[in-house]
Amino acid sequence: MFESLEIIILAAGKGSRMHSHLPKVLHRIGGKTLIQHVIQEAESLNPKQIHIVYGFGGDSVREATPGPYNWVRQEDLLGTGHAVMQALPFCSRDSKILILVSDIPLIRSETLKNLLNQTTDDGVGVLTAVVENPEGLGRIIRNEEGQITGIVEEKDTTFEEKLIREVNTGVIVASCQDLERLLKKVQNHNAQKEYYLTDVIGLAANEGIVIEGYCSQDSLECGGINNKIQLALAERYYQKRLIDGYMRDGLIVADPARVDVRGNLIFGENTFLDINVVVEGNVFLGNDVVVGAGCVLKDCTIKDGSVLSPYTVIEGSVIGENATLGPFARFRPGCELMENVHVGNFVEVKKSKLGKGTKSGHLSYLGDSDIGDNVNIGAGTITCNYDGANKWKTKIGNDVFVGSDTQLVAPVTVGDGVTIGAGTTVTKNIPEKQLVITRAPLKMISGWKRPEKGNKKN
Repeated sequence: MFESLEIIILAAGKGSRMHSHLPKVLHRIGGKTLIQHVIQEAESLNPKQIHIVYGFGGDSVREATPGPYNWVRQEDLLGTGHAVMQALPFCSRDSKILILVSDIPLIRSETLKNLLNQTTDDGVGVLTAVVENPEGLGRIIRNEEGQITGIVEEKDTTFEEKLIREVNTGVIVASCQDLERLLKKVQNHNAQKEYYLTDVIGLAANEGIVIEGYCSQDSLECGGINNKIQLALAERYYQKRLIDGYMRDGLIVADPARVDVRGNLIFGENTFLDINVVVEGNVFLGNDVVVGAGCVLKDCTIKDGSVLSPYTVIEGSVIGENATLGPFARFRPGCELMENVHVGNFVEVKKSKLGKGTKSGHLSYLGDSDIGDNVNIGAGTITCNYDGANKWKTKIGNDVFVGSDTQLVAPVTVGDGVTIGAGTTVTKNIPEKQLVITRAPLKMISGWKRPEKGNKKN
């Protein structure tokens, strides 16, 4: 590894084939933008500085990518060679420069380290890949001795050169001084009328500089993103790589092709993910956790032994040990469930705390609530937390029984041991161990006839 390494990331292109108003580098794979993937691998190399050349999309790219980077604007998009020339004045002349491209987001730092280690201090390094279909990619030109003598872009290739399957990835390493000198000689006499960075390889070979080519062991990591099809293929490759790593570390996955992780997942032993699970943000799963089909987990913690039935959605919440949730339960941000809680189908919980052993089996809304231990919430119960202008809190003590179809109009407090009859509307605080019932008297009418079709009144 070189003592002084600086990295230039090229991120100025428009990406017209994406057919999007969004800059290409801000499209996402696994929940992170393309440029974030590249920066993450770049930072792991501990460079002296990272320079990012941006253009299309302007400040939107900078705003979406915070960090201590040197941002260099390419006003005129005149090619990759021109882009590097914009950044070189900010680099130390004694540094080695690693050039990365933001539309090849899944390149691994291990591959970059191998390229750097193989490149001599007075040489130039090129990362190559052998692909089945090289269409659209620059070809690596080698002489009879196998030495790299140049790179030819697809639009400038001859018929014979089109048959070459070793391609340029866009990743190049060279000394700052060599790059400065060689780029001054680059011309734009090509089909694109652009200044190609790849031309420095042929120029360096003509000067007798050794061109070190390191071929990636996995060509898929070098896949470029130029359209939505390639973006989707890269997503699948990324997910497979990620899930394979999780399974090697002990995660049980029903079908690796049907799980999406769009963030960071930490998990314990004997934890299981069924099909179509989506993980977003930062998610922690304890030991012996079962996540059913179709669950969506975002920025949450699920502790040991909890079971999530299918299609449960949890966001910004902490679920205690041995909870049973769902199916079709939803937890909005700010929920905290203690151990042995049960929340069943079609229950929505928002910014609420549920104590040990509390149960809400079905068809309820619990918002802005603080609910004690061993509480039973009957079907159809609603905490009426919003008065049209402000949110209010409902407090329920321990060992409370809430009958079905109850409305608790916040702000309201229910003491320990209270029993609330079905169909009750609670509008006042209730002391401990009371029975509360609010029902209209039952009325029966004898001899009443149900309306029948065809017997309309005139």
